[in-house]
Amino acid sequence: MRENDTWDALPQRLPDWFRDAPLGIFIHWGPYSVPAWAEPTAELGAIESDLGWFAHNPYAEWYFNTSRIEGSPAREHHRKVHGDAPYDDFLDQWDPSAFDPAAWAELFRRAGADYVVPTTKHHDGITLWDAPGTGDRNTVRRGPRRDLVGEIARATTDAGLRFGVYYSGGLDWHVRPTEPLVSGEDVGDLKRPRDDEYGTYCSAHMRDLIDRYQPDVFWNDIGWPDENFHFEAGGLGELLEHFYSQRPEGLINDRFAGAHQDFVTTEYQAGEIPEDQPWENCRGIGLSFGYNQVEDESQYMSGAQAVRHVVDAVSKGGRVLLNVGPRADGTLPELQVAVLEALGEFMAEHKAQLAGSRGLGELEIPGARWARAVEQDGTCSVFLSGPQGDLAIGAADLPEGYDWPAGGVTVELAGEDAAPVAVSARRTDDRR
Repeated sequence: MRENDTWDALPQRLPDWFRDAPLGIFIHWGPYSVPAWAEPTAELGAIESDLGWFAHNPYAEWYFNTSRIEGSPAREHHRKVHGDAPYDDFLDQWDPSAFDPAAWAELFRRAGADYVVPTTKHHDGITLWDAPGTGDRNTVRRGPRRDLVGEIARATTDAGLRFGVYYSGGLDWHVRPTEPLVSGEDVGDLKRPRDDEYGTYCSAHMRDLIDRYQPDVFWNDIGWPDENFHFEAGGLGELLEHFYSQRPEGLINDRFAGAHQDFVTTEYQAGEIPEDQPWENCRGIGLSFGYNQVEDESQYMSGAQAVRHVVDAVSKGGRVLLNVGPRADGTLPELQVAVLEALGEFMAEHKAQLAGSRGLGELEIPGARWARAVEQDGTCSVFLSGPQGDLAIGAADLPEGYDWPAGGVTVELAGEDAAPVAVSARRTDDRR
């Protein structure tokens, strides 16, 4: 039973570092990076019904589930290419011989990120560190034979970035196996584990991650087993108390089935932006989080699109957790690197305008296809994209209470395929 007064006694946090962070980097890397295959269908949220979504799931990290759905393209691919091999064969085949965590962290820093959140256990149940109770089913004992979480954590903090952890508390297809999940109802209700024993297993993993790697973000996924919603030993309540006590600037997301949260998450196009709450949008550079060898430029964001996505989120009071999906060997796909480098060029010039700003949302400016605004210390920064050429903007195009230094300004737009340009206006009244 959830005791509201006890849960409500947990801290509610928005630390300065997170409030001021426009961008974080998500990393989905696991045995699924060996087959690296999914059907590139559509972004999550772009299809109204989930009927058929799971059989045609574009998420490569869901390969174990999708490849077991009879009639799915992934099922046919698994039979044809991998001979119906057991999923754990991919763990043994996983050889990250080209993995350079310091190079990753440096790229993320150049991209303008403030925090990095790698997967530590996805729904396949394989942990990227020697997690308690996993036996040899982890990356230290098999496959890579490396503590990948520890290596990423050290490189991240050495680069001056905050470190967080993703953990799948709601699903574990090895410890709590089920028939393939084929609907949202399966995931959220019918086929998810609810028992306290599984919750205690997850809690021991997370406590180990907290004590070993000192994460500042606890990013849970797919909920948490209902019977573990308690403050006794091994319960979720005790775990969160431990996290908050050990990490004074740490915070958690909203994927604990309503138990507690510090910020709200949306994913691709799914989810609603909350009012007056901190929030974060997560998405891949392509349609998948895990590396998908089928994807090409037609599924990937361009650098300019990634820039607009980040600016759009910040203009609406949020931030972006942008995912990279490394290949099994530890290299980052060139198209993903190019997007991060383009983000870095933009952020090197404009991050100071975004970090810690107050979002002013979308603007309707004639001649511009896209316009967003933020304010910081009385300065309104307007970011614009549109057809290449000069664009004159008057005071009437600004939010109420702002004006250009000379009553108007002319900007040179670089074209719709280029990153937005920025111009600044000043507040003309005393409102804050």
